[in-house]
Amino acid sequence: MRLWPIAVYLLAVVGVAAAMLLLSHLLGQRHREPETALPYEGGVESHGTARVPVAAPYYLVAMMFVIFDLEAVFLFAWAVAVPELGWVAFVEIAVFVGVLVAALVWLWRVGALDWNPRARARRWERGA
Repeated sequence: MRLWPIAVYLLAVVGVAAAMLLLSHLLGQRHREPETALPYEGGVESHGTARVPVAAPYYLVAMMFVIFDLEAVFLFAWAVAVPELGWVAFVEIAVFVGVLVAALVWLWRVGALDWNPRARARRWERGA
């Protein structure tokens, strides 16, 4: 088996990475002021701790985004292969999209997409 092309490629990658690190160290600016060591985000100084509690609806919306984004991947794969699949696959994808729409309607009805806690509490009081 000829592994020398992989070895040459590996050496080239390591050499380029080492050269970039060495050049940035040699040519980079040196700052010794105390302000350069302070963390900031977008030009704004940090205040307080980084351990900020985040509300549960944020995580719910993030999970729903990931789930529905994954469904978009399935739809894209189906759209690419639709000429070879025929009408059976069209019916199957229609059922799939129907289940997605039903899930979205259910999430909307139970208030999972509602960020206002007072409105969510009123919804639970009404029994909706």
